[in-house]
Amino acid sequence: MNISLTGRHIELTDAIKTHLTASIESLTKFNIEIISVNVVVDSQQRKSKEHFTVEFTLNLAHKGTVVIKQRDEDLHAAIDLATDRAQKALRRIHDREVDHQKVGLNQAKAEANEGINLAEAKLSEEDEIVPVELDLYKPREVEDVLEDLKSSDKIFEIFVDNAGKTRVLYKRNDGKFGLY
Repeated sequence: MNISLTGRHIELTDAIKTHLTASIESLTKFNIEIISVNVVVDSQQRKSKEHFTVEFTLNLAHKGTVVIKQRDEDLHAAIDLATDRAQKALRRIHDREVDHQKVGLNQAKAEANEGINLAEAKLSEEDEIVPVELDLYKPREVEDVLEDLKSSDKIFEIFVDNAGKTRVLYKRNDGKFGLY
């Protein structure tokens, strides 16, 4: 990893360089290949106060570039905040890389179907349809159908009423009967 430390309008002392180097070394814990780190420390006067800006530029192998800018009145606080933000960005990249396993669709299907006989599974999933002969040939009274429904185990009965309409009489969950 190449490290470049630059100071604009400020002389970087050995203590500042040591602090920056230690901060940069803390970024290596995410097992992401960092090609180079460029750090620019800038000092500016605004409204009679001195502000420090720390800019981290991290060039990552196969991932692009991460740029972090942090401004504060205290130089060490700006360095620490920029380091925290860089660690957070690298943690996101690392988590994205670890959590999203690159498994092909065919491989995932093969693992999911391992030990399963697909022909048997398909047959077991199919609904069995049993043909039933309906007695819709002659019109019936609702009261007659109600008596037949009460005396049988059926849940509903389809019939044609005296007006020629196809009707459904069914048992409700509350014990009463409904009519369509």
